[in-house]
Amino acid sequence: MPVQESVHRTRDIKVRSFRQNSNQGNGSTVLFLHGAGGFPGWLPFFDQLAAKHDVLVLEHPGFGESDNPDWIRNVADVAMYYLDVLAGLNAGKVHLVGHSLGGWIAAEAATRNCQHLASLTLIAPAGIRVKGVPAGDNFIWSPEETARNLYHDQAFADRMLAQQPTEKETEILMRNRFMAAKLGWEPRWFNPALERWLHRIAVPSLVIWGEDDKLLPSRYAAVWGERVPNVTVKVIPQCGHLPHVERAGITADAVLAFLGGR
Repeated sequence: MPVQESVHRTRDIKVRSFRQNSNQGNGSTVLFLHGAGGFPGWLPFFDQLAAKHDVLVLEHPGFGESDNPDWIRNVADVAMYYLDVLAGLNAGKVHLVGHSLGGWIAAEAATRNCQHLASLTLIAPAGIRVKGVPAGDNFIWSPEETARNLYHDQAFADRMLAQQPTEKETEILMRNRFMAAKLGWEPRWFNPALERWLHRIAVPSLVIWGEDDKLLPSRYAAVWGERVPNVTVKVIPQCGHLPHVERAGITADAVLAFLGGR
């Protein structure tokens, strides 16, 4: 099935929505929450998931071309927004997948209410820190440093740096950067209270990390493994901060295998 772009409305907020239905016609729904860079475009990773599941990607409020309501002030507000989204989907229990900022949002939502979740998958999630293991600071990296530090395979960085955004794309990049700073500036990509509430995640969970992640070090994965009940942790070698891009096949296979029993 082709990817369908539309507008999704929850309460008074309109956001861009991208969806691809399972080829099997009866797949459960996967809701993907994107990272701080904004909607990444429709990725091969999504295509692989859509072979067995209905895949829905929503652009977060405040990002890209989506509404930016005044009442969304922090990650907790976005998490509560997504709990409203889940309640309104009428899709049964949903598999929630989040990357980086989106993983942080997903974890915050799951600590509050798992009623509408079948499972939780976190790909290099922000939200916690490990003493003595500093995170990278993408707010002070130059564009080239950002590209180089996001990937292990520098061919991906080369392609990212070679792109010449249009005027509209530049405007979206600026909106995304502003909203990312609003949500993750202080403290940097971290909620000091989150770690002590991870025990409330009441669904099977999967944590995936790139071993060479220079933004959120892969040593953080062990803490998620210790704090989240019923969790599986997978660290992917020769991979940076975007496993679903840099190692799309391996990451999709891991997610599909995890979802297969649920």
